[in-house]
Amino acid sequence: MGKRKKSSRKPAAATAARRREPLDTAFTCLFCHHDKSVTVRVDRKEGVAQLVCRVCDQRYQSKVNHLTEPVDIYSEWLDAADAAQKEDHGTRRPAASSSRPAPAPPSVGSDDD
Repeated sequence: MGKRKKSSRKPAAATAARRREPLDTAFTCLFCHHDKSVTVRVDRKEGVAQLVCRVCDQRYQSKVNHLTEPVDIYSEWLDAADAAQKEDHGTRRPAASSSRPAPAPPSVGSDDD
């Protein structure tokens, strides 16, 4: 008696799961809304990443490590822009508003006197 022959075909699902789709390197700008106008350059030697919009010249710079990808820098930029916007709204004094209706102005010819 001999051993059973192994199948020469490997399962397709296992090889498809291992393939990684490449991540985007060009993104949409938050400020000018142009598609694929934002590019990210990652300099791992210096430990710095630079994000630049080619249309409106918006810039962002961040520290990186060996695991950082361009999409990570873009998401940091999104978070930083949101935080800056919230900070701007937080420093301004909110308009006076309440749930009570405003009092009616006194009438000129009232007969209350």
